[in-house]
Amino acid sequence: MSTESDEARRLLWQMLRIRRFEEKCAELYSAGHIRGFLHLYIGEEAIAAGAMPQLRADDSILGTYREHGHALARGVPAGAIMAEMFGKREGCSGGRGGSMHLFDVSRRFFGGNAIVGGALPLAVGFALAEQMRGTDRVVACFFGEGAMAEGEFHESANLAALWKLPVMFLCENNLYAMGTALGRSQSNVDLCEKTHGYGMHALSVDGMDVLAVRDAMRRATASVRAGEGPIFVEFRTYRFRAHSMFDPELYRDKAEVAEWRRRCPIDRFVRTAREHNWLDEADLAAIEREVAAEIDEAVAFAHAGTWEPIEDLERDVYARTPAAPEARA
Repeated sequence: MSTESDEARRLLWQMLRIRRFEEKCAELYSAGHIRGFLHLYIGEEAIAAGAMPQLRADDSILGTYREHGHALARGVPAGAIMAEMFGKREGCSGGRGGSMHLFDVSRRFFGGNAIVGGALPLAVGFALAEQMRGTDRVVACFFGEGAMAEGEFHESANLAALWKLPVMFLCENNLYAMGTALGRSQSNVDLCEKTHGYGMHALSVDGMDVLAVRDAMRRATASVRAGEGPIFVEFRTYRFRAHSMFDPELYRDKAEVAEWRRRCPIDRFVRTAREHNWLDEADLAAIEREVAAEIDEAVAFAHAGTWEPIEDLERDVYARTPAAPEARA
């Protein structure tokens, strides 16, 4: 295989495993195996698949509550993620976090954050630590465009630019902050222009094109790693499913959803790969089989997992103060 074919296979494999994993999660949620909140990444796979390979293993990643795709692309095992969704002890967060709080310190994947914009100030702290240590590591923080209406974004952007911190603000702009269209919540919908007020470099890229995501991330990562300060990257994308499994989705026009579905990042890349002879039908079928086998194994692993004992429910929740000497007497 040529280099182009190798990379094409990896990119398609990653997007497909994210898509099929999420579809299986929706199925398992409806069957009652996954509970709580579930926010699907379907439609946005090109961002995680194209962006994550441009980061080093020692860089730090912070995300949102729609982070299954990021965790998979970062290398967190599918079985550990699925077990976490089930609330099992074998999950990547010990069954304590669930869908919105995936965590794997060994891969420097620091969540999963249920608070809108909550990861932004954390990313600034991580980046400040790297600067103080004198490393060339970067910090990548994924968030939705809705977070840009929060004070945390503006405080974080200001400090990052002021101190020239090695942080990448990666905005997945899917046009709807929960159920509110961007134009109904932001007076200026040019998100890159907002960051110019802080003197920050900014890029806007088609988030439905995995190759465009890859190229933009290469430029952005090189800039930050070279000490040029923080950067903002807007990925223009769209989620094909509702905000969460509880969302009746009454705020989007069906024709709009259908139009964006025609821009599916997976279908689009398959067409490109065929045109360039990077992949053929046998390759596509083999990737689908590999992905299906991995997801079957992940589900079996989650089903076979163990529940946390009742006596451990207060572990890592309450800090017990040692009894005073007189009490012990």
